[in-house]
Amino acid sequence: MMLDAGLISYLEDLSHLLLSEDEKARLTESLEKILNGMAKLGALELENIPERSHPFDNVNAFREDIVKHSFDRELILKNAPVKTDEMFIAPKTVE
Repeated sequence: MMLDAGLISYLEDLSHLLLSEDEKARLTESLEKILNGMAKLGALELENIPERSHPFDNVNAFREDIVKHSFDRELILKNAPVKTDEMFIAPKTVE
């Protein structure tokens, strides 16, 4: 794809920008680099390469779920102003 002043002006209009000549030159240079990089990707030979959603073969990297003893509930609830046998009771904040 050729980048010319007409295309840059068209992109400027589409994006509702007013670019200086210096900005247009930098934009042209940046877009050429991007398009050249995409052309290199498009030229890659991808036959017989399996599709992958992730570059590693790890299926699951989570640890095993092991039940452990936590804090003593009575000790935690000891200083609560309002509580039940199992939890804090807080004032209602949403009606």
